[in-house]
Amino acid sequence: MVHYNEGDGLNSSYTYGLNQDENGFIYLGSDTGFFRFDGAEFKQFGSKNGLKNIEILDCFPIPDNEMFIISFLNDFAYLKKGKIINSDRNPELKKIKFTYTTLSHINGNTVYLYEGDNPKNILVYKNEKITTIPIFIHQNASDNYFTFGLNMANGNLYISDRYKKKNLEVYNVFTRKKTVCNISIEKNTVVTRKGDFFILKNGRKIDIYRVYHQFHFKKIASYTAPENIHRLAIDKNSRIWACLENGGVLYFKNPFMETEGLSNPIRLMDGYIIHDVLTDKDNNLWFSTRNNGLFFISDLFFRNYIHFPVKNNSSHITAIAKNGNRIYLGYNEAKGGIYHNGVITNLHLGESSQMENKAILSDGNTIIFGLSRNPVRYNTVTGEKQVLKENVIKNMVPYTSGSALFCTLEGLIAYNHHKGSYEKLMMGNRIYTALSYTRDSIFAGTFKDLYKLNTTTKKKRLFLEGYYFTDIKKLSDNLYAGATNLNGIILFNNFRVIKKIMESDGLPTRQIKKIEIENEKVFWASTNYGLSRIEFKDKKLKINNFTHTDGLPSNVVAGCIISGDTVYAGTSKGMGILSIKNLLSQQKSVHKKVIINSVKIGNNLFYDPGQPLEGKTPDNSLTFNVSFPDFASQGQISYQYKVEGLSEDWQTGSSPNITFNSIPPGDYTFKVFGLGYNGRKSYVSTDLHFEIKPAFWQTWWFKLLLVFIGAAALSMLITFYFQKKRNKKLETLYYEKKIAELELQAIKAQINPHFIYNCLNSIHFLLYKKDYYEAENYLNTFSVMIRKTLHYSEKTFMPIKEEAEYLSLYLNMEKLRLKDLFDYKITVSENVNESWTVPSLLIQPFVENAIKHGIANLQDRKGNIEVLFQYTGTALCVIVEDNGVGIGKKLHSNANSFGVKLSEKRIETFRQLFDTNIILEITDLQEKEKRPGTQITLYITPYENQNTGIHH
Repeated sequence: MVHYNEGDGLNSSYTYGLNQDENGFIYLGSDTGFFRFDGAEFKQFGSKNGLKNIEILDCFPIPDNEMFIISFLNDFAYLKKGKIINSDRNPELKKIKFTYTTLSHINGNTVYLYEGDNPKNILVYKNEKITTIPIFIHQNASDNYFTFGLNMANGNLYISDRYKKKNLEVYNVFTRKKTVCNISIEKNTVVTRKGDFFILKNGRKIDIYRVYHQFHFKKIASYTAPENIHRLAIDKNSRIWACLENGGVLYFKNPFMETEGLSNPIRLMDGYIIHDVLTDKDNNLWFSTRNNGLFFISDLFFRNYIHFPVKNNSSHITAIAKNGNRIYLGYNEAKGGIYHNGVITNLHLGESSQMENKAILSDGNTIIFGLSRNPVRYNTVTGEKQVLKENVIKNMVPYTSGSALFCTLEGLIAYNHHKGSYEKLMMGNRIYTALSYTRDSIFAGTFKDLYKLNTTTKKKRLFLEGYYFTDIKKLSDNLYAGATNLNGIILFNNFRVIKKIMESDGLPTRQIKKIEIENEKVFWASTNYGLSRIEFKDKKLKINNFTHTDGLPSNVVAGCIISGDTVYAGTSKGMGILSIKNLLSQQKSVHKKVIINSVKIGNNLFYDPGQPLEGKTPDNSLTFNVSFPDFASQGQISYQYKVEGLSEDWQTGSSPNITFNSIPPGDYTFKVFGLGYNGRKSYVSTDLHFEIKPAFWQTWWFKLLLVFIGAAALSMLITFYFQKKRNKKLETLYYEKKIAELELQAIKAQINPHFIYNCLNSIHFLLYKKDYYEAENYLNTFSVMIRKTLHYSEKTFMPIKEEAEYLSLYLNMEKLRLKDLFDYKITVSENVNESWTVPSLLIQPFVENAIKHGIANLQDRKGNIEVLFQYTGTALCVIVEDNGVGIGKKLHSNANSFGVKLSEKRIETFRQLFDTNIILEITDLQEKEKRPGTQITLYITPYENQNTGIHH
């Protein structure tokens, strides 16, 4: 049996009612609260969890997978989704006020609660609400009823008078009528109802009745126990457990409704006061006790124990052997046993209880019990026992016909039991195992090393060093299996080690006691952790491990014997007899699922995995608290899990708290399998979906915003860089323009004196000729011209209209000076807007040049000057044309007059200052059109609304 107490987390030894919920958890009431057990750990619910009264008498499952909690003297509560709901959280519970024992009846999704002693009403619990059905069973004040067996399908409540011998009665809660039944019940009788059967307990007596047509009872069985029974428990298989007042429990193997009546009970748990017995969904057994915690027996172990036909089978077996159809057992004292036809016959081998059996050897009618100090030979025919020569026996193995090898403290000795003679083969070493592998060769194992011994020469040779062999068996020709104390199982031949079989291959331990051969491909290993079956199949190794969960009386196995389909195992708690076929056909999976108790996301704890589970960065760490209630594994539980969407690799761990840290945003599914005893896996995974939502800085819009901000910042940096570069360029340009402006002003300052100088020359010329009248007219015109020149010289640009007027004034003045030597014409085309501006005083030097160098020296014809303003579609075109002598190749240098040079420099300055494109073309008409004259063409890009500091 497995005993759970304070050391296992059950912080109470005084335990009461037991029950199991839909998920398979075991619930237990105690004097220190309410416990839930998942097979690996106990979870305690006490006052800090919400219980107002921590002495919990009973509990039972109610609809919606809740567990109703019955405490001592009211203060009822229930467990819902991992939380205790008390009367503060649900005031409806305050309506439940009972004085004595609380009984319950569940019909569909409704729970009916009532008192066992003199109830006044029935409380109906549904959807966490309480309603009341009043009952009236008392006819006078002296009535004292015990109630039981409520059936709300027909409204019947069975009652009996606890202190008077009266017939059983039925009270109908709907009609409020009582009906007297046909059986009389003794006072102080406790009645338990299960379906149509009523089990009556009074003192030591148990009576079982079956009810027909609600009111007619017929007795079907009766039993009288050897002592008083303080409580009856009826398991789900309709078997009765009678808990005795002085300790122990009586178990009736057959269901109580069978026609043959109750079988003779089996007495269990002597010395323990049993409060409750539970058979769980897997038929495992649980016992709650007074002051001794909780006990557990697995179904398979219990069935093997209860139905095992062998009596007197609980001794500590240290050696086992087979002889014909008999099994010989050696115990940890000077006793032995013979198993035959389901009976074990004990043999007393000596007086000292300190001499345990190290090995048993059988040969024909001779059985040798290898007591640690004085081996005993036993004759199976005569029953004669003979104490052999004193040897400190470590092991015994077969040798030749009629002889055996004694592995002793002094060395290796051959004993011939026919002659009673001894032969020393290898002395001076402690020998723990040996095996004869040829006629004159023996493997002999000391405490540490394995030797090859030649029995003829008595010479030994070291073969394998440092393996600590405890047993050696031959598998086939030149192939041996050795059990070791530290290195698992060693497969070797006459020359070398072939393979080591360790825990990594599936063995439960590397400490092996004995090996038993089933066939040349299969052998068994006995350990302190159960039995292991090792099979070589298609060059692959397959290991099956078996423990008390599979029916072994104990995991401490000294050795085993194979006989057909049966394995006989000698354990520290008796001999186990198991079918190999049944052992190998056990389910490879467990028909259970992992239960997710709670999920912690960040600092938030969720007890209802059915609700949407969401986390958010930075609270993106998850802890799943899980359980795998496979009680047969007895706490040897582990979990295989992964998070789909995060990783496809399965991880394995034994902790019930599975944590994942810093999960990135996304949708995920947590998948987990339970791994129980012998690697058995839950038949299906438990899946739970959850979502980790991104923090605002992880959202797409924030990332887009970051990209936008980054792009904007980069753009600003680039803009700043180029703006700085541009500003530097503008600054340079500014100073260049300043210089250009100063140059332009200097050019204008040069133009004015040049023009005035020319005019003064003309006036001087007139005065020289004493043409005072013309000089006066010229001087008047000159004064107007000077004013306009001074006016326009301050401007950078001037309208075409004013430019034409200025040129007309100038040409008139020059025509007057030259006595009508030429005619002129100024034309502004219709497609030219007269408000367009041109650089001031730009055209006048070219007109002056046409007069001075073109027509001033004409003798054969009258001069003619034309000025034309026209628009080409892309630029303003100004043409100054004369019919003079032309520039010619020889006169080309004369064309570069001072005024033209200044104009060209002004054109270049305008280009720098105002991005105004001015192109100057000088054409000799004689060369181009075969007629005299020169043509000056200016192409000016219109300049309007430009930002400049120069006044225009």
